[in-house]
Amino acid sequence: MRHQPGCIFCHIVRGEAPCHRVHEDAHTLAFMDLFPAEEGHVLVVTKDHYPTLYEAPVESLRRVMGVARRIAPALRDVVKPAGLRVVQLNGEAAGQTVFHYHLHLIPCGPGGEMRVHGRAQGEAGRLAELASAIAARVEPDGGAPPRG
Repeated sequence: MRHQPGCIFCHIVRGEAPCHRVHEDAHTLAFMDLFPAEEGHVLVVTKDHYPTLYEAPVESLRRVMGVARRIAPALRDVVKPAGLRVVQLNGEAAGQTVFHYHLHLIPCGPGGEMRVHGRAQGEAGRLAELASAIAARVEPDGGAPPRG
């Protein structure tokens, strides 16, 4: 795995920093945003370090979007938002704060503020609860969403 010393997402991917995992495969990791813009805010990151969309190989981008598509129905079932924002930022001018390729899945309600970054750290117990509930409902690779 390509990693960048000092990158918090690289530390999370390598198990050197904690996170509330939602999904993991050989190429991607999805976890709860520690500073959620809205309840249920999930990040999907490449395991290899690529600072932005510009450096990431197309196959890595496909994998991230494929995982996002599998997580989206689980978010909908657990959080029950009115909508879902899928956001990806590139460069400081765009608002990127962690320079490791990642995609935001942000549940939203009607009239909600269009934020990508939260103002306060999420409560650890609630983040863990959401991560567990969402993870339990993530679509199997290539399959239909679990129901029940």
